Amino acid sequence: MPTKVAIVGVGHTTFRATSPGLSYKELMFEAATRAYADAGLDPRSDIGSFLTCSEDLAEGTSIFDEYVPDQIGGAERPVYTVGGDAIQGLATAYMQIASGIVDVVAVEAHSKASNVETPGALHAFALDPVFVRPLGFNAHVLAALEASMYLSSSGNTREQCAHVAAKNRRNALANPSAAHAAAVDPQDVLASPPAFEPLSHLDVSAPADGALVIVLASEERAKKLKRQPVWVRGIGWATASGLTAADGASADYARSAAEMAYRMAGIRDPRREIDFAEVDDTYSFKELQHLEALGLFGPGRAGPATAEGATARDGDLPVNVSGGSLGVGQLFEASGGQKVIEVVTQLRGEAGPRQLKKARTALAQSWRGVPTGTGAVVVLSRD
Repeated sequence: MPTKVAIVGVGHTTFRATSPGLSYKELMFEAATRAYADAGLDPRSDIGSFLTCSEDLAEGTSIFDEYVPDQIGGAERPVYTVGGDAIQGLATAYMQIASGIVDVVAVEAHSKASNVETPGALHAFALDPVFVRPLGFNAHVLAALEASMYLSSSGNTREQCAHVAAKNRRNALANPSAAHAAAVDPQDVLASPPAFEPLSHLDVSAPADGALVIVLASEERAKKLKRQPVWVRGIGWATASGLTAADGASADYARSAAEMAYRMAGIRDPRREIDFAEVDDTYSFKELQHLEALGLFGPGRAGPATAEGATARDGDLPVNVSGGSLGVGQLFEASGGQKVIEVVTQLRGEAGPRQLKKARTALAQSWRGVPTGTGAVVVLSRD
């Protein structure tokens, strides 16, 4: 039996399109304070390890973890950087606890996207320096090419992608922390200005600022705390060969990560055993692609199911009830963590007007975005 590890505390800021009056350190401090209060823990005496999920490329400074300890309560304590998404950070935290090194770990992730004055240059710097970057195109073109390949091979349609964008932006209206909620319908999405063919402006998630902290604990420690624990039943992560070399029609990283997480969780039929999901929707087509890679819908079925309402808040398999990245905002390495916190909130029964009736087992899935082929999946449950 795998070691049982639980999420025992979560905290986050409101996610905003811009936050000119706040530094990233102040955002982190707010999220950390909320998370430790939620868990009923003192970071100076109760937490054995601190992880920050960050990429120096997006921070504008090297050795970024040197600037993290003070605001999360980790000064002169074990602090570790995960150069990946928050769900990858959860995996590292899980392993630290399962190994017995520590029994409580805090995972931090954040976005100060509004500080990035040249996002196009940042994306370009991440492209393959030999084969891709010299072409000189915007990195989002890779996503558009992938969208074209995926829609052509799957049979899903541009109109069904518009249903995703409209659903998620409308879902965000019930989320007071969302930055980009909007009362739009699929026709509004289709009529919005073109971004990169076949994607329009409303098919692409906009960046947002914010921070979050998730606290994990061993089974023994979790059962002593005030909060009902949310159990990590399975977790997986994978990296494909990259968008420039991989088959753009499928999200192999998501499929591989899901297989790893399902195997650990004992999930045999995800469509029947998963009550709801928060999946990456950096671009509208990505939600459909990821749902199929996760085995929640068969090939070419996620689009029709979405258009028919199956993934709506009152559907058979609610997806991105939080609003997803399209509604909440694209949060760099915090994007997966935002989805985890929504799942935790739903499993606790604390989601307010967006609370789902059936919420016992769920998954959160992340993708690190263009130009990566890296993703992660975590299965969480109340039991």
